[in-house]
Amino acid sequence: MNVRYFPDTDTLLVNFSDRKIAKTHDLGENVLVEMDEEGHLVSMTIEHAKQQMNVTEFSYQLAAG
Repeated sequence: MNVRYFPDTDTLLVNFSDRKIAKTHDLGENVLVEMDEEGHLVSMTIEHAKQQMNVTEFSYQLAAG
């Protein structure tokens, strides 16, 4: 997984895999998800990201398992 923020366009891009994108779905005014041919999630794009969340702080937690 790769998360990139582009300050010049205020866009957050989350790549979940490197599969080839087959379809793009608009989930709302500022959120797009891209799927592969089999329907697996490939990436998510959030436009106007600063309006949606705090993009200056990012953390994740690996759950035990």
